[in-house]
Amino acid sequence: MQLAQDTRPLRTARAEFGREIAAFLAILWLVLSAAAWVQVALGLRPLGGVRGELATLRASARQRLPEASLREVQPLVDAINALADAREQDLERARRRAADLAHGLKTPLAAIAAQSRRAREAGAQAAADGMDRAIAAIAGTIDAELARARLAAVDSGRDVRTGLRETVERLVTVLEHTERGGELAFSIDMPATLTVAMPAEHLSELLGAVLENAVRHARRQVRVSAATEDGTLVVAVEDDGPGIASEQMRAALARGGRLDESGSGTGLGLAIARELAEATGGSIELGGSTLGGLLVTFRWPTSG
Repeated sequence: MQLAQDTRPLRTARAEFGREIAAFLAILWLVLSAAAWVQVALGLRPLGGVRGELATLRASARQRLPEASLREVQPLVDAINALADAREQDLERARRRAADLAHGLKTPLAAIAAQSRRAREAGAQAAADGMDRAIAAIAGTIDAELARARLAAVDSGRDVRTGLRETVERLVTVLEHTERGGELAFSIDMPATLTVAMPAEHLSELLGAVLENAVRHARRQVRVSAATEDGTLVVAVEDDGPGIASEQMRAALARGGRLDESGSGTGLGLAIARELAEATGGSIELGGSTLGGLLVTFRWPTSG
């Protein structure tokens, strides 16, 4: 018959077992946590690739995501590509509608122009002048909206490059044959090797809007220069005209921000240039020229 027993060995064994099981559970927790992290990281890696490819898709409406490496991710890729297809179709329809609207307005404008000529021949000079100004304003607005519709087709994917000097020389040649441009001296200062990452028609439209503005206000001289500075292409267009007051420069870049109410312009040239520059990843700034007039400076990154 046993009346008493020393329980210290039992307590010691129980404490040692508790420590061992705690250490085992801690190690098991670490292993399972690491395994879970690896599983999640490997499982989400394809989605990380999709996120990177979305940047290309965002830059160009024509791009599409490539086929996914995992079957589980392919439905997401297909859905994104279908959305991109729908977006491109909507943009194309919008461009066609803008073109149809512009062509549809040409006939009424031609009829109004004929009425203006008849009014002028009848001696109603003031009425004819008013009609001509209205026609010019409507035609300018149509051209501007067509340009904005084409902005949707501008790819900032940097897959097309256009020679800068060649484009400027072609624009200057056209402007020199206009009545106002024939009275001015043009100077072009830029290397022949410089290129801009955009199609030729968009670069011509962008620089053409600014050069036409410079020709309209210049007294004797228009200068175009370009160079690369710290990974940035800098293009400057300046004239020796009256310029723009510093407090009015922001308004000049706004849509329809016309500062000279006496001229025949529509006030949309600089706004179009700003929108085209921004659509191609660049920027535009206005300032004072050393010639005494307005300085328009464009900047585009030369890398990326």
